[in-house]
Amino acid sequence: MYKACIFDLDGTLADSLESLAYCTNLALKAVGLKPNPVYMYKKFAGDGAKAMVQRSLIAAGDKNLEFFDKAINIHKKTYEKFSMYNVEVFDGIKELLEQLKKNGIKIAVLTNKPHNRAIDVVTELFGENYFDIILGQSDDYERKPSPQGALIIAEKFSIYPSECIYLGDTNTDMKTGKSAGMYTVGVTWGFRDIQELIDNNADFIIDKPMDLLKLLK
Repeated sequence: MYKACIFDLDGTLADSLESLAYCTNLALKAVGLKPNPVYMYKKFAGDGAKAMVQRSLIAAGDKNLEFFDKAINIHKKTYEKFSMYNVEVFDGIKELLEQLKKNGIKIAVLTNKPHNRAIDVVTELFGENYFDIILGQSDDYERKPSPQGALIIAEKFSIYPSECIYLGDTNTDMKTGKSAGMYTVGVTWGFRDIQELIDNNADFIIDKPMDLLKLLK
């Protein structure tokens, strides 16, 4: 029986694509490069701010990442200010979370978003202390796809990894859950397509949040 669900944040719980693109494009403009189209950030996001900025710089023409140090510092400042820019919870997520809570399922967030920003965004979207645990990127543990964060959450819940469902929208998420020994659920409403989830061995794929409840019956 599953006792906990760990959710990725960007592209799984919340549609944050515009905020990620907006903040990163501000950094590109500041170093004299043209902004990238918003849709391209579906591929840039998922592996943390540094990877996203690097990918966006390369796409904008900075092949050798000459502007990386300046861009990442600017991005950090802009994201602190605009982390909630046009961010919305995906349809059906709040209803799903309420059902999980009613069934006594612990819920957690594991994201490669910087920890303080993760706390701010989740609190703004869902309210304070809504999730049992929130873990963002930190120097205290390796970022996804390392299983370390997921295993820390399972340990804090005092459950076995096999008693935990891990949900996400990217290959990084599927690798994280698999490496942690958890049941992986790929979601199709996020940043990547269904083939990426299949190629990375998702145990189950859902098209709507409430479809997750099928696993709990």
